[in-house]
Order: sequence, then C-alpha cells, then structure tokens
Amino acid sequence: MFSVAIDGPSGAGKSSVSKAVAKAAGFIHVDTGALYRSLAYKALKSGTDISDTDAVNKLLARTEISLILEDGAQRVLVNGEDVTPFIRTEEVSMAASNISKIPSVRAFLLDTQRKTAEEHNVIMDGRDIATVVLPNADVKIFLTASAEKRAERRYKELLEKNEEVEYNKILEDVIKRDKQDTERETAPLRPSEDSVTVDTSLLDFDQSVDKILQLIKERM
Repeated sequence: MFSVAIDGPSGAGKSSVSKAVAKAAGFIHVDTGALYRSLAYKALKSGTDISDTDAVNKLLARTEISLILEDGAQRVLVNGEDVTPFIRTEEVSMAASNISKIPSVRAFLLDTQRKTAEEHNVIMDGRDIATVVLPNADVKIFLTASAEKRAERRYKELLEKNEEVEYNKILEDVIKRDKQDTERETAPLRPSEDSVTVDTSLLDFDQSVDKILQLIKERM
C-alpha cells in the first residue's frame, strides 16, 4: 500500500486539498481531524468535562468510532450514529484541540488510523500523521499558510454560509488554536524532519492540489 501523510495547522486546507488529491490519485482520503472532532462532539453532547481525564477515559470505554466510505467520501460513526454533519462548528473545533492533548485519546484512535492505511492506498491528513501515526509514509507533506490567510479563507467560507462572523475573532481563534496544537505535550504539531513544506498562502486551491500531486508522482 502507498501512503501520503499531510500535516499542518488548523485552516490550512488540509481536508479539502487532501480530498481532491485523493480523488485525482484514486486513493482513499482519511481526515483524522474528523475522528477527534467526533469524539469531542460526543463529549460535549454527553456533558463530559474534557479537562477531566478520568471522565474522558470513561467516555472512551463506552464509545466506538468507525470510518465508512459513502460515494468516495468519509463519514464518521460514533456508536453507530453518523455524526459527520455536526462536527464542523467552532465549539467542536476548540473541544477537539483540547481533547487531543490526552494521551489515551490519541492511543484510542491510533489503531483505526493505522489499520486503514494498512488496507488501502491513503491520503491521511491531521497534525501528527508523519511524526506519529504513519512515520513510514511514502510521502510526507507539511501543508501550511499564514494565520492571516487561513483566517481570511475561513471568514469567506462562513460568509458563504450566511453566518454572522467577525474576521478579527476568527484570526484570534486561529492563533489560539495554533498555540494549543504546537505547545501540547503529547504529539505537538510540527513537521517531521523528512516532510516537504508546502505553503499555500500565495496558491489557490487548484495550484495547491497540483503541487501535492506532483510530489506524489515524483515518489511513486
């Protein structure tokens, strides 16, 4: 099997770019962030205190998370319930960042991620794919962009959904999320020594996809 690991900060476009790359390459796209978001959603919905490790461990003991592919798109089931439509809010995003600091949570989801890569050609994106999940990936990419550009993209995305948002608040959240992800003790966000950094600040979506496809073609 051939594996591509794509890491990077929140809002860098990892999921959308990875999905397009996977479709073009005929690979399966695995959005690992969706797994953490799904667990965070479950915690919020059940009233679990994410800052209480014991409470989170009790939640893990009664939780089963699985990935399914539907028309080529990844969907996440939590105890049999498809939670995919509910995990893209800012509240769930911040909760996912917090819950991902817990070592038992990362261990809980690790097997699901690795098993998928063992069975399929994958494009897997997240924050510690090249460093922890798939350290032997065939291609490792660190996809990034400036905080301002990432906030701008998120701002436009939310406006298109007719949501009332403030750019400065989104930028503040992006910077806060970066700080959480890079400074956490367990699997902090950082490029692996052999990752290729792709900065999309000055690239549009199609250019970003083409850049990564070229890197994959060179390695295959």
